[in-house]
Amino acid sequence: MCGIAGIAVFDGPAPNYEQLKAMCDTLVHRGPDEDGMDIHDGVAMGMRRLSIIDLKTGSQPIFNENRTIRLVSNGEIYNFRELRKNLESKGHIFYTHSDTEVIVHAYEEFGNDFPLYLNGMFAFALHDTVKNRLCLVRDHLGIKPLYYSSGRNHLVWGSEIKAILASGLIDKSLNVNSLGEFLSWEYVPGEGTLFNSIRKLEAGNMLDIDLHQPVCQPVVYWDVPAAEENQTRTPAQWEEEVDHKIKECVRRQLVSDVPLGAFLSGGVDSSLVVSAMDEARTYSIGFDDPTYNELRWARRVAKHLGSDHIDDVIKPDISGLFEKLMFFLDDPIGDFSIFPTYLVSQHARKYVTVALSGDGGDELFGGYETYAADQMARQYDRLPAFWRHALIEPFIQALKPRSAKKGLVNKAIRFVEGLEHSKDLSHARWRIFAGNGFRQTLFTRDALAEFTIPADTHIRNLFKQAEGRDPLNQSLYVDLKSYLCDNCLVKIDRMSMAVSLESRVPLLDKDMVELAFRIPGRLKVARGKTKVLLKRIAARHVPRECVYRPKEGFSIPIKNWLKSELRPLMEDLLDKSNLKQEGLFQADTIERLKQEHLSGIANHSHLLWSLMVFQAWSKMWLNSSS
Repeated sequence: MCGIAGIAVFDGPAPNYEQLKAMCDTLVHRGPDEDGMDIHDGVAMGMRRLSIIDLKTGSQPIFNENRTIRLVSNGEIYNFRELRKNLESKGHIFYTHSDTEVIVHAYEEFGNDFPLYLNGMFAFALHDTVKNRLCLVRDHLGIKPLYYSSGRNHLVWGSEIKAILASGLIDKSLNVNSLGEFLSWEYVPGEGTLFNSIRKLEAGNMLDIDLHQPVCQPVVYWDVPAAEENQTRTPAQWEEEVDHKIKECVRRQLVSDVPLGAFLSGGVDSSLVVSAMDEARTYSIGFDDPTYNELRWARRVAKHLGSDHIDDVIKPDISGLFEKLMFFLDDPIGDFSIFPTYLVSQHARKYVTVALSGDGGDELFGGYETYAADQMARQYDRLPAFWRHALIEPFIQALKPRSAKKGLVNKAIRFVEGLEHSKDLSHARWRIFAGNGFRQTLFTRDALAEFTIPADTHIRNLFKQAEGRDPLNQSLYVDLKSYLCDNCLVKIDRMSMAVSLESRVPLLDKDMVELAFRIPGRLKVARGKTKVLLKRIAARHVPRECVYRPKEGFSIPIKNWLKSELRPLMEDLLDKSNLKQEGLFQADTIERLKQEHLSGIANHSHLLWSLMVFQAWSKMWLNSSS
């Protein structure tokens, strides 16, 4: 696991080591063990390494036999042993035992298709000095990050935005379109970032650049296959195949030369991952608020599976953590669960260097309540309009949210809120927090004039890409390509890397993903029940009461803390006079949101929190000279 950075100069003076070192130094948390830098033919390539495989000879950059091809890479290639054997049979000579070296020889052997031969999580830069070609590649699912900025004379890239900023070559101006998307969804989707000049390389994409005539246009090398769902197999047959595939993918990702464990929440996904491990070491945390504490379930699963389990009950200094974590969110997300993810990573890092996670199960097998809500909405629409609009909805809208994490009242309020958005957004109606209409009251007239795309554009585009799949698998595809890639995987990568812990996500093995999208949606969500097939598999391995319990989610009581320990931070970041001076937001609207939340009339925690995150991000990254 590493952090990578680099500069390719097309016209002008070559980059220097001081410039490259400054970029790499921003990534020390991703790779505390060693650095590696090389500048050749106007292309500077650097990295910071967290040693996981081949501790002695795996230093980067990695070269081919005659040193005409060089590579810096972040991630792990899980099929490197099989691939190495194949490449050696074709005459390729290896000088390390690392998984990374197979990439350069795969490029030599397979040409443009070489990323398709890799099974793993990765983001890398490869420079062919003979062909004067530069390739930037990101893994199939977007597990590992890669950002870039292209100008007339140069291309700059890095594992995190802060590395690109450290190059001194970047214009730091705000992308208002991306800000609108961030406040709508709690993440910036697709290739966008909050900087006009910086882009994400999207999952399954590659930049293939001829340095003689540089054109920085990403191409897709992989997408979820559009094969029709197999309707002839029985549920029992699907259970057997998925159960077998989970074991295969987990065991493939156990390769490591350093201590390895797993996160265990006691939920379906993490429990399945741990059940497929041998002699697992597992780690959990809980909070003193009982509605946000799942330790009893984690302990129950750990005891049943016989794992070496260590957990901790934490009452964090949340305001103190806030500024610290903002350093790792230079591409910000508004997801509350950055805090527990950081804290459980910090807990696990005391004992291991690698931790397996259950991320991805919800997006592959229908685990989110939004999918059930969409099905419920179709039934709700059959009620007479008078009942819905004159009786039910006004009654629910008059209710005050409860302080507990979920509960019937909170679910009912959120269900009615989602109905206010367009039906053709399907399940995503319950993901949006600041739709097109609300923008008019949230942003100033000058800010609104800069918007060129509606808030829901990326969701509509993804649904169009998913045409031909059944309705649920369409929704899963949309979440896989947006919420998972641009929120969940950002969260687990940044928060684990903040403590130099490598996180692996075996349920997002590309073989697992391709299998999951062949399964009919009716076996995943049915009659208001989520993750039907996966729960039946989980019940084979862990107690049924751990499987068939309400989904909790890995979160913290931000909505309550905004009224108490986080209130000073909120008041400071969302100060009315400062907001007016900045000129982006209508300060009166934000003041109303604050007062309604503080009085308990409404739960505006998601939007208020995203505004706080943006204000802190702006201070640290947009307006700072550092």
